[in-house]
This record gives sequence, structure tokens and C-alpha cells, in this order.
Amino acid sequence: MHLIFQLKGSVIPSILVPVLCSGLFGLIVSVLYRFGYPVSLPVLEGLVPTIVLGLLLVFRTNTAYDRFWEGRKAWGNLVNCLRNFSRQILVAIDENHPEDATEKANHLRLLVAFAVATKLHLRNEPINDELQDLVSPEQYQKLKKMNHPPLEIAFWLGDYLQKQYRLNKLDIYQLTTMLKLLDTMVDTLGASERILKTPMPVAYAIHLKQLLLIYCLALPFQIVSHLDLWTGLIAALISFTLLGIEQIAIEIENPFGYDSNDLPLDTICAAMRVNIEDLISLSATPKISANLPKFPDRYQVKEDS
Repeated sequence: MHLIFQLKGSVIPSILVPVLCSGLFGLIVSVLYRFGYPVSLPVLEGLVPTIVLGLLLVFRTNTAYDRFWEGRKAWGNLVNCLRNFSRQILVAIDENHPEDATEKANHLRLLVAFAVATKLHLRNEPINDELQDLVSPEQYQKLKKMNHPPLEIAFWLGDYLQKQYRLNKLDIYQLTTMLKLLDTMVDTLGASERILKTPMPVAYAIHLKQLLLIYCLALPFQIVSHLDLWTGLIAALISFTLLGIEQIAIEIENPFGYDSNDLPLDTICAAMRVNIEDLISLSATPKISANLPKFPDRYQVKEDS
């Protein structure tokens, strides 16, 4: 029941002004009707057929949700790829010298850096200090100059795998398997970009808004003879329903932003980092975790006291 009154995550703040305007307009029409003005026009009921408007809203919402769900599946696939990739690097690549463990740990952190860079890329944000402790200072400076940082990180990972293969630390089958995982990561990046760069057609969005406006303006004239002074309230409730559906579609059609209904990319990236750190700490090779840089406090998993 508490969800009924919850404002956080709802579209009420976004549609409150047009809903109030619709209710006020309905109230004005009802007052004019009370004073005998000929504002009752039931003939307007067929101006925008309710079934047509309903089908348009359903199509709009379904299309937006498809984009949201495709984005969630893409990032779920990315999480699985990073887990499998990190596990195979830990198990397959041998360490003959202490610096091998450090190099391995650095490239495990590059997996998380790929996810973080992808998140920033999808949000059209520059490289920031969120990546600073995941890459070396030289790599960090280079990423800041790149037009497409995730692809550069994918190149570094692929280069590392090729190097291990040349050093006979990976056989051809292991190399092929890991490169396929890397390809899947890049495919996930491309799928997310496709969602981001393929917005709803502008003509469709404009036409739907115009129909909603016409319907909400015509509604009081249709119902005033039946509802009298209740016209404003009923008009506001109907407008709340229709405008709310349309606003939900607007919020979820780009699932990579900061809206309450967008994907929690920050949480997903933090979880991926914790997962990889757990794999490292539970590894049967103790020298790997011994050579890791200190894990930043903000990513520590706090136990309940």
C-alpha cells in the first residue's frame, strides 16, 4: 500500500503541472456551464477516438519497455562475461615471476574499467576519477584523450592475451575462448549504443503529444453536462492517467541515464568490481592477492556488526 503514496520513482513530479492545468481548464468549463454558456459539446467525443489514443499509448509504452529490457539484458550479459573472463584469467595464466601477478591483477581491474568506461560513454560523460584507481596513470591520461575509451580498454585486454599466448602461458584453445568473451563484451557495448542512438521517431512522439493535448482540451466539453462542477476533478484524473503513461515511456526509453526508473549502472559496476575482487581473494594462488593494489574503501563490502 505504501507504493500508492510514494513519489520517489514516480512520474507525478513530471506531469503535475499539465495535470493541474487540465483540471483548472475543466473547472473553468464547468463554471461557464453553470452560468448558462453553451460549452457542453458531446459531439467532440469522436474528435480523438479513445481506442486510437489507447493503442498509440500502448505501442509507445511497449516500444520503450523493449528498449529498457534490451538494455538490461545487455548489461546482464556483460556481468556474466566479466565473471567468466576474470575466472579464466585467474585459472589459466601462470605466474612465473612476482611481476606476473601484478600484471594479471592490473588486467583483471581493466575488466571493471571496461564496464565503467562503457557506462560513462553511454551517459556521454568524460573520463573521471572513477577510473583512476582501475588503470595506470599513463593509461588514465590516454583514456582522457580517446574518443571511445571502452574500445581502447578492449584493445589492451586483447593485447595482454596475445602476449600471454606468445609466452606460452595460454594455448590456442584458451586464447580463442577468452577472445570470444572479449568479443561478447564489445558486442554488448554495441547493443547499448544501438539503443542509445536509435531514439523514437520525432514525428511519432510529436503526433502523440498533439493527440494527447487535443484529447485533454476537448474532454471537459464532452463531460460537463453530466458532471457539472466535478468536471475539473475528473478531467485531471483522466489527464493524470494518460500523461503518466506517456511520461513513463519517455523515462525508460533511454535506460542508461540517472532517472529513478533507469538501470542502476553505478550499482552494477560496483558489484562487478566486488565480484572480481572476491575471485582474486579466493584464488588458490595467494601471491596474486598479495600483489594487488589496496582495494579502495568505497568498494569494500561492509559486514553487519
